Amino acid sequence: MSESDDFDFELPNRGDDRPGLDEVDDLVEADLEDDGDEDDYPEDATEDDIDLVIACYREDGQPVATPLDLDLANDLDGLIEQLRRIPGDAGAVGMVSVANEVFVLVRVRGKRVQVFCSDALAADDWPIARDAADFLEADLPDDDSDDDSYPIGDADILADAGLPDFELEAMAEDIDEDSTTLVERIAAKLGFKSEFAKALSSFE
Repeated sequence: MSESDDFDFELPNRGDDRPGLDEVDDLVEADLEDDGDEDDYPEDATEDDIDLVIACYREDGQPVATPLDLDLANDLDGLIEQLRRIPGDAGAVGMVSVANEVFVLVRVRGKRVQVFCSDALAADDWPIARDAADFLEADLPDDDSDDDSYPIGDADILADAGLPDFELEAMAEDIDEDSTTLVERIAAKLGFKSEFAKALSSFE
């Protein structure tokens, strides 16, 4: 065939129909949505915001309360891991109070983890409350909601240690009392009054 007999034609332009582009667009949109979620995540509580981060447990039957790193007041996963390292007779209870507005209790016994947050609305303001709500898969009120504060989580977290669920919920719903005082009362109820007071003094 001579050069003059070569085929001379153009492929029709049907756009870019390569497979997978729709999936790429979906991923980009998902990334944008994730960025939006991150924008809604509250800023870390500062050292001035954090009232206390204390672990309570019993060792050979004796009550022990020890202050923990302030950074754990912004990191539920980190707090859980720290509590797992404590050799308590019946696990350990982590207590966090922030801005005298909200407290979070975390109890770790082996693989079992229980979480209680005194105020669901605080999830908009403090990372530890948001982490607790996420861990509990709790439904949170809308931004424009007029709902009053309410507790979420395992209200029976300390029932076997002397604090019934209805009493813990009543404490959490006491809006006239600051959260540090409420946590002190919880510790006293569990038999850690003097040990907790010593640990608390390190945050003053």
